Amino acid sequence: MTLTVAFLGLGAMGYRMAAHLPAHFSTVYVWNRNFNKATQHADEFGTTAVSLQQAVQADIIFSCLPTSQQVDEILSQVTVKPGTVWVDCTSGVPESARLQARQLTQQNAYFLDAPVSGQTAGAENASLTFMVGGQHEAFQRALPAMQAMGTLIKHVGDSGSGFAVKAVNNMMLAIHLCAAAEGFTTLKAHGVNITEALDCINASSGKSGVTESVLPQRILNRSFPLTFALALLAKDTGIAVDLIREAHISAPVTVLTQSLIQAASDLAGPDHDFSAAVKMYESWSKITLE
Repeated sequence: MTLTVAFLGLGAMGYRMAAHLPAHFSTVYVWNRNFNKATQHADEFGTTAVSLQQAVQADIIFSCLPTSQQVDEILSQVTVKPGTVWVDCTSGVPESARLQARQLTQQNAYFLDAPVSGQTAGAENASLTFMVGGQHEAFQRALPAMQAMGTLIKHVGDSGSGFAVKAVNNMMLAIHLCAAAEGFTTLKAHGVNITEALDCINASSGKSGVTESVLPQRILNRSFPLTFALALLAKDTGIAVDLIREAHISAPVTVLTQSLIQAASDLAGPDHDFSAAVKMYESWSKITLE
């Protein structure tokens, strides 16, 4: 397509996501704070490594960074051209999305909060889910570029809605993870064959994405591959708790789970996969889930 596209942030997700764009767009700029990663991406996938100032002259700009604060830092350094659509795939803060959208409106441009789900495998296979907040006109314009990287792409509401859906999704992941850790620790404490029990639960009403994939593929085999950091899950659960407090509603399970995930993250330290949260339970019970 004739639209130019840029991708800012080539981490575990962004590096794989941006790799699909050259098959659909003739000009794809990439930028990363560690610029060597951008040149590596260009060599590997046929993108073009450019400066930040050049990257933000694209028609569609994707960003995929750890936090909304880092997106703010980049936005404060640049000016985009009128009509640009900035698609932020960060798992960010809803209120930040609203402020960022207003900031770009002053430049006659658009901001979409468009976090993704599917982890690195989904990024690798272009099978991500996009949950998008912002103006529908901008969503329609950026849709072909998102379709290059995802299979389920939904406009879920106004600015901040995409980030809200992602925070609640990840909070539910955290709840399922804690439930599985507690449930299977209890079973093993009673001498149950937890591998066989897992098959039963996955054919029953207690199943979840955690029991179907996370438990067998990350925990029981003790691999804990780092694809989504535990610290980032703790950040997202914190966003979900903030949303609950802003709405003045009661959600005790969510609040308790956030405390547990934050404690597990503090105990594990940096560079641990979210599935490693079960190690906190193992340290308490002296029972290893394997």
